[in-house]
Amino acid sequence: MEGKSAARTLAGTNLGNNRDTTRQHNLSTVLGLVHSMAGVSRAQLTRATGLNRSTIAALVGELAQLGLVVESDLDQAQQHGRPSIMIQPSPGALALAVNPDIDAVSVALVSLGGQIVNPVRFHTVRPPSVPEVVNIVTAIYTGMRTSLPSRNRIVGLGLAIPGLVDPLDGTVIEAPHLGWRDQPLTALLSDALKLPVIAANDAVAGARAQATFGAGRDVSDLVYLYGGASGIGGGVISGGRLIRGATGFAGQLGHTHVRTGGAECNCGSSGCLEAEVTREELIAAVGLPAGETENLEDAVLEKLQDDSASEELRAIIDRQVRLLAVGLKSIVNLLNPSLIVLGGFLRILVRAAPDALSDALRSPGTRGPRENVAIELAPLGEDSILVGAAELAFEPLIRDPAGFLGSQDDGGGQVPPA
Repeated sequence: MEGKSAARTLAGTNLGNNRDTTRQHNLSTVLGLVHSMAGVSRAQLTRATGLNRSTIAALVGELAQLGLVVESDLDQAQQHGRPSIMIQPSPGALALAVNPDIDAVSVALVSLGGQIVNPVRFHTVRPPSVPEVVNIVTAIYTGMRTSLPSRNRIVGLGLAIPGLVDPLDGTVIEAPHLGWRDQPLTALLSDALKLPVIAANDAVAGARAQATFGAGRDVSDLVYLYGGASGIGGGVISGGRLIRGATGFAGQLGHTHVRTGGAECNCGSSGCLEAEVTREELIAAVGLPAGETENLEDAVLEKLQDDSASEELRAIIDRQVRLLAVGLKSIVNLLNPSLIVLGGFLRILVRAAPDALSDALRSPGTRGPRENVAIELAPLGEDSILVGAAELAFEPLIRDPAGFLGSQDDGGGQVPPA
């Protein structure tokens, strides 16, 4: 974020405090800003936090000693006064991100600032079991560690699950498409890799990534809807906060009812959004081979553009767009977001019929929550999910940078330098 956008984010927030007793809070605030903006000047940090320049310099110096930030070239965009030193997230502070699904296990290292370093997508011929996921991730992680510089540090593992996750201990309560129920994947990965592991629903992780780095940046009320191999999930940001619900299961937007007497859903109901709008229908209509599903969007759009699309494909897209619009109307009426971000295969429906969803949301005569809602597309691929998974691992580090790393170095944690 640069220029006016950066000014909007930072101006007048006054997040810091000059009292010695709030050193942890101040370190957290500065690191959080550097992380979410993927780089910020000392002058911007001073304005954002309300702290004086010497305090900012001391905090940045401490974070640099911890290996969490690096000071780089002067901010040449500054128009008045002396150029200010730029503070960047350290590329050596990393989180391991994991997203198992029915046809692949995605693994990546993600650095502070939300940069994916070396993603690996391990394809499977069937939904992997929990022990298989542990073995796959362990093998990939071992290879990644051997190629990292010794000064790099992996602070933890973020696990994005296409299902329900117990927010207290990370147990996978149910991932129906994977056939998992009451599975301790979080504990098994932690034991195997000697890393702290934090798990959440995959779409909720994606919503966090969009709110921090993506289309939802600077948006206080948004809905993220992700369509993947395991169905459709959602995450909701309201008033700038992620909605978790009484037991942490809020955001099951794939189970929004869109069709009376419709297809049976894994939840036991029928006519749910994820039962009616599916990736498998599109894959079958374009004849995409197994193992090439990441090319689905290009394959569908190519067929539509060269007029080789069958009537079946066009009918499927028209039907899915119509039913997605029904679901979005309900979501908008319930939650009143200013922005809806669509990811995964749902991007295809917007690109194939760019005006259909917007027109459906703004049908003639409607007023109220549907009037001004915008629809945007998440980046292609699973990047949002992996970045969001990494956010889970970075959260305790950002909350207390010195304390978190100190507990590891004193033997209280499980994370050695890579």
